[in-house]
Amino acid sequence: MAWFYVLLLLFAPTPLFSQSALEIVQKADELMRGESSQSVITMTIQRPSWSRSVTMKGWSKGTRYSLILIQAPARDKGTVFLKRQNEIWNWVPNIGRTVKMPPSMMAQSWMGSDFSNDDLVRESSIVNDYTHKLIGDSTIAGMPVHAIELIPKPDAPVVWGKVKMWVSKSGYMQLRTEFYDEDGRLVTILQASDIKTFDGRRIPARMEMIPIGKPGHKTILQYESLDFGVRLNDDFFSVQNMRRVN
Repeated sequence: MAWFYVLLLLFAPTPLFSQSALEIVQKADELMRGESSQSVITMTIQRPSWSRSVTMKGWSKGTRYSLILIQAPARDKGTVFLKRQNEIWNWVPNIGRTVKMPPSMMAQSWMGSDFSNDDLVRESSIVNDYTHKLIGDSTIAGMPVHAIELIPKPDAPVVWGKVKMWVSKSGYMQLRTEFYDEDGRLVTILQASDIKTFDGRRIPARMEMIPIGKPGHKTILQYESLDFGVRLNDDFFSVQNMRRVN
């Protein structure tokens, strides 16, 4: 009868070790986030007639804390963005003011780029604020991927009506993400590439945010360095520290 059990294994429709869409999204999120991290990133905003670059340094701790310090260009140097639990703050050195950002600003452009304030400070959570569903398999850049649909939970603090995500089956890298409005229209696409090893993790080093219906518009995030497991106290992510961080 051994052949019978072999056939059961071969033709079983769902393997016992199969993962849920939520588990895949959790692993993709943890890959990029870690328990804590420190990074240096160059952001390039491209438009049909011009482009400009912004250099920034970032720190994060779990899902509750993140801080971004602008290092260049000179006119923006010293500007700081802070997420502390459910609050978003902005320190503007040119006017010497700390401003608390209202939730209504989360969907607005971040520093004139194609990323929103929500994208950069991660007010919403792709793990906790959405329901997740596997919708198929595909291939991106020769890598097999899971296709997953994310639908926002009722009253979740999100700006999108739907999100589709493609995560590599090996390594859980988020290689493509599509963002849709509440009417189901595709608004923007996030493409990831240039896979490198940072602090022992293989992750995409290049992210391109491409708005739909705006030819020649694109914003590129390029990770220059990324370290995980950095020791950071909660007090580092304080409104007072925004003026001192460097």
